[in-house]
Amino acid sequence: VSISVFQAKSCICHMCGAHLNRLHSCLYCVFFGCFTKKHIHEHAKTKRHNLAIDLLYGGIYCFMCQDYIYDKDMEQIAKEEQRKAWKLQAFTPTVVSHYQCTMTGIGEKYSTWEPTKRELELLRHNPKRRKITTNCTIGLRGLINLGNTCFMNCIVQALTHTPLLRDFFLSDRHKCEMQSPSSCLVCEMSTLFQEFYSGHRSPHIPYRLLHLVWTHARHLAGYEQQDAHEFLIAALDVLHRHCKGDDNGKKANNPNHCNCIIDQIFTGGLQSDVTCQVCHGVSTTIDPFWDISLDLPGSSTPFWPLSPGSDGSVVNGESHVSGTTTLTDCLRRFTRPEHLGSSAKIKCSGCHSYQESTKQLTMKKLPIVACFHLKRFEHSAKLRRKITTYVSFPLELDMTPFMASSKESRMNGQYQQPTDSLNNDNKYSLFAVVNHQGTLESGHYTSFIRQHKDQWFKCDDAIITKASIKDVLDSEG
Repeated sequence: VSISVFQAKSCICHMCGAHLNRLHSCLYCVFFGCFTKKHIHEHAKTKRHNLAIDLLYGGIYCFMCQDYIYDKDMEQIAKEEQRKAWKLQAFTPTVVSHYQCTMTGIGEKYSTWEPTKRELELLRHNPKRRKITTNCTIGLRGLINLGNTCFMNCIVQALTHTPLLRDFFLSDRHKCEMQSPSSCLVCEMSTLFQEFYSGHRSPHIPYRLLHLVWTHARHLAGYEQQDAHEFLIAALDVLHRHCKGDDNGKKANNPNHCNCIIDQIFTGGLQSDVTCQVCHGVSTTIDPFWDISLDLPGSSTPFWPLSPGSDGSVVNGESHVSGTTTLTDCLRRFTRPEHLGSSAKIKCSGCHSYQESTKQLTMKKLPIVACFHLKRFEHSAKLRRKITTYVSFPLELDMTPFMASSKESRMNGQYQQPTDSLNNDNKYSLFAVVNHQGTLESGHYTSFIRQHKDQWFKCDDAIITKASIKDVLDSEG
C-alpha cells in the first residue's frame, strides 16, 4: 500500500468544517473527516481508502477490520511527534477530558516558556499588560448543595482560589499514577479547576467530588452536617496521597520530605522546644503541619490575657478595639512557653531522670499558604457548644514574631522588629475566609474569597455575591 506523507496546515473536516468530533486523517490522500459524524467512513467507502489516523490519539483505524490497529512503530512515531508539539507549544489551551489526557500522555511533559532575544526585545518595547476588569467573573462559580454539603463547598471555593494550586492544575501538571484514574481525587480537582475557569456561569454540581470524598475519607460519608476544618485536612491528606512523588521527594525543602504540590504549598514545620527546669537542657523536635489550630477566649482552656495593644492601637495590621481578641493574640498564646507541671514530667537527657519542664511551640518553616483554624466547636466531657467570641484578623499578617529564629534572637538579645515590612518573607496576604453561622446542631458554612486585589466575593453554595473588605473583616471566621 502506498501511503502519502504530508504536512497538515489546517486540520478541519473537509465535509462539515469542524475541527473536533474525533477528527481523522486519511493515510492515502489529503482528506480530513469527522469520525463521530462518519464523514471519514463515507470517504473510506467511496474511495476505498481503508486506513486513517486519529489526530487526537495517534491510533490507526482500519475500515475493513472496523477497529483500531496497534503498531509499535506508529506508536513510537506518535509519541515523538507529541514531544515535538509540546516543545513548540509549551502549553495546550484546548480543554480535553482527563480521560483523554491520561490516554494521550498530555500532561506527561510540561515545558516552561523561555523567551528568545527577539521576544525579550518585543516585551521591553511593549510593556503593556492585560488588564483584568473589576467585573471579571472568570473563576467565580457557585456550587450546588447536595444535602448538607456546604462544609465541602466553602473549602472547594478556598482551594480553587489558591493561586499556586490554580497555576498547577491549569497548566496540566498532574500526571496520574493511580491504577484507576476515575478514583483519583487529584484528577477530579484538575477537572474542577477546568470547570471553574471555563467561563461558565451556571452553578457546578460537585457530585463526583463528593463521591470520591466519601470513598477515600469514610468518616465524612453520609448526609449529616460535617466540619469544614475536618474536610480541609481530609482533602489535603487524600490529595497528598494521590499525588505522584518522585525520587527527589526526600530532598524537598519541607518537613514531610515530599515534593507533591500539596506539600509544596501547605506544609510548614512546627518546632517544639522542651526545656528541663533543673539543667535547662533543651530537647527539640520539628513536626510537619498543614494548619494551626488556635484556642479562643471563652473556651474551658485558660486563655492568655489580651495583648498590650488592646487600648485601641494597631498591632500587626489589626485594629484593636477595647476587649477585642485578635488573631495575633491567639498566635501569641499558641507560641508562649507552657509549664507542663509535676503530672507531666519527662526524662531529661541531661539529668538522666524525670524532671518538670516547659514547652514552647514556634514556626521553624512557614508554608506558602498558612491555614489558621479557630477552635469554635468545643467538645468536652461536660459540654458541647460553639464559641462565638469575635476574633479580628488583618488583611496582612507578619509571622516573624512567631518564628523559631526570632525566639533564638530574643534569647541572644539581638532581636529587632523589622522596619522594612515590604521585604519581609514572613508576610502573608488574606485571600480566603470560611465562616460558620448557627449552632453546633444546626448551622451553615459560607466563605469569602478574593478574586484579585481588593475584590472580594461571598460564596453561599450556588449563590455568589459581591462583598466589601469590611464584610470580610467583620465576619465570624
